[in-house]
Amino acid sequence: MDLVSIILWIVLGGVAGWIASIIMKKNAQMGMVANIVVGIIGAVIGGFVVGLLGLEPATGFNFYSLLVAILGAVILLAIVGYLRRAT
Repeated sequence: MDLVSIILWIVLGGVAGWIASIIMKKNAQMGMVANIVVGIIGAVIGGFVVGLLGLEPATGFNFYSLLVAILGAVILLAIVGYLRRAT
């Protein structure tokens, strides 16, 4: 991976995390770094879920990859929200 690819994936993670935080109404609580981390972890979770559903894996830097990352980020934020309420 070259530096440009890494930067693009960080941007994709940030956008996915930001959109997911808006969907889950956590936007005011999260900063840029949190959005990037949530988006990148969400991409991994989303890829796993999409694989379980038998859909095509998300590869490359495209709209489908963004949707998969958003799905995973929403799942991650829902799990974190549940765990915070449970404790």
